[in-house]
Amino acid sequence: MNTPPGAIYTAAQVRELDRRAIEVCGIPGYELMTRAGHALADAIRALWPAARSIAVLAGPGKNGGDGYVCARVARARGVAAQVLAVAPPGDLTGDARRACEEFHAAGGRTRMFDGDAIDDEVIVDAIFGIGIARPVAGAYARAIAAANGSGRALLAVDLPSGLDADTGHPHGVAIRADATVSFIGRKLGCYLGAGPDHAGLRRFDDLGVPPQAFSDVSAEAALIGPDIVREALPARARTAHKGRHGHVLVIGGTPGMAGAARLAGVAALRSGAGLVSIATHPASVAAMAAPPELMTATIDTVRDLVPLLERCNIVAIGPGLGSGEWGTAMFDAALSADRPLVVDADALNLLAQRTLRRDDWILTPHPGEAGRLLGIDATQVQADRLIAARELQRRYGGTVVLKGAGSIVLSQSTTPAICDLGNPGMAVAGMGDVLTGIIAGIAAQCRDLPLAAAAAVYVHAEAGDRAARPGERGLLASDVIGELRGSVNRRQ
Repeated sequence: MNTPPGAIYTAAQVRELDRRAIEVCGIPGYELMTRAGHALADAIRALWPAARSIAVLAGPGKNGGDGYVCARVARARGVAAQVLAVAPPGDLTGDARRACEEFHAAGGRTRMFDGDAIDDEVIVDAIFGIGIARPVAGAYARAIAAANGSGRALLAVDLPSGLDADTGHPHGVAIRADATVSFIGRKLGCYLGAGPDHAGLRRFDDLGVPPQAFSDVSAEAALIGPDIVREALPARARTAHKGRHGHVLVIGGTPGMAGAARLAGVAALRSGAGLVSIATHPASVAAMAAPPELMTATIDTVRDLVPLLERCNIVAIGPGLGSGEWGTAMFDAALSADRPLVVDADALNLLAQRTLRRDDWILTPHPGEAGRLLGIDATQVQADRLIAARELQRRYGGTVVLKGAGSIVLSQSTTPAICDLGNPGMAVAGMGDVLTGIIAGIAAQCRDLPLAAAAAVYVHAEAGDRAARPGERGLLASDVIGELRGSVNRRQ
């Protein structure tokens, strides 16, 4: 791959990459289209090797041209391929028109999409590209509905038709693909908002565009990859001792919520922290049932908490904290201590009632908590997650982890990082508490908050995917903890 590792681009940036590939690198537009069509045919063969028939839904632009090339290549490989034109073939221009003509010259057959059921084994969505910015209507909406309702395997070209390329927001109706092959630059819309649901399995091909096409185009975001875990957690010295791996203090566990603090504490230990203490409400100690490796302290007043704050390297506050008198007092004490913080759950709700900004904390809101912090609702957060994350960081400082499908990690000095791992089975109680513990545990070791946040998000998602191998439904937060050692101990 010639594109920068993990780079993700806006629609405008991808258009510039296309222009540079053609004008700076001298690759003819039709050559890029031909490469894209071959990549699509290769994806069909790899993902559905037994498929013997495909139908391409072809739109009016370059995506339609990619689809015509794909159909031509598939026919040459012995696969029955038809094109269902959603836009009249006679209206095509430029490279797309040439692709259509070459498909017909090779014996291919095109007919206008008439709304009938599509019976081919694989449907290729080549209707729209990155340019759509209005509600999908008419024949286009009917074609998308037919594809989504067909029950057939569905492959999207570059971006699921109807999906906003920058936000992942559907424009009324959008293709729900089993897989999407993106070209030249990954599109933000496949990773944000509803994008992961619509894109399915995400594949990428830079079409052999040389590195110089990317040199002057800064990516809007980047995927988090496994190398960040190696950076945050390098191999330990043979003479290492627990004091060198940090001391995490978890503050939480108001009555009825002891399990949240326990999950965070165990996750911090399993992430490699040398020492982990839990400061909890006196009424929660019996319910804590903490493993012997955790040090548990009953905290009645702030005075009881001070010695623990003095001994730790980082504080994780929020899991099971509550927003009553005890939780508020603990939150105020943590804010007053000269220690970096990981702020989650009830602590975020307390933060939303104040105006505070600092550099030495990591905030970990889910969309609802992010909405409270910003004074908007969760739907508005989800409508443009990247803008929401940036506004959170601007207002509150530090590092922000906006949780959800495609979690975003953002600090003032780093490019937004997006995690494309994780699964729906992780949408259960306690999963955020586990992430808080992982973040604190890694931060205690590497002492770099933005790095720790990104590495922890990756570790959490990867461990979640390992835990989900027997099935997503019924996955528990504690199952993820059981997979952490495999994710934090990567080969150097």
